[in-house]
Amino acid sequence: MAAISLGNSTLKPLGDRVFIKVNASQEQTAGGIILPDAAKEKPQVGEITAVGPGRIDDNGNRQSMDVSVGDKVLYSKYAGTEIKMGDEEYILLAEKDILATVA
Repeated sequence: MAAISLGNSTLKPLGDRVFIKVNASQEQTAGGIILPDAAKEKPQVGEITAVGPGRIDDNGNRQSMDVSVGDKVLYSKYAGTEIKMGDEEYILLAEKDILATVA
């Protein structure tokens, strides 16, 4: 997974890609042990902030996306491209790498 740092840019995903704001990782364990940055596991849950127009199938028709802006989703652990904008972390990935929506 490549990491890209961008200034104050605006990103619009293409095709079946989605742009997800990564939730903050857990600062301490259930037992109260504070975790250092190196020991924190990256979260796999985030909120969709932008959605591409959808994939074009073999017949040239655009297929609509199953997710929309504002959905909280669970995504594959090693999928996508990490992007840092300011202090916020985002991930850009294909819709097929989204495993589930979180209610």
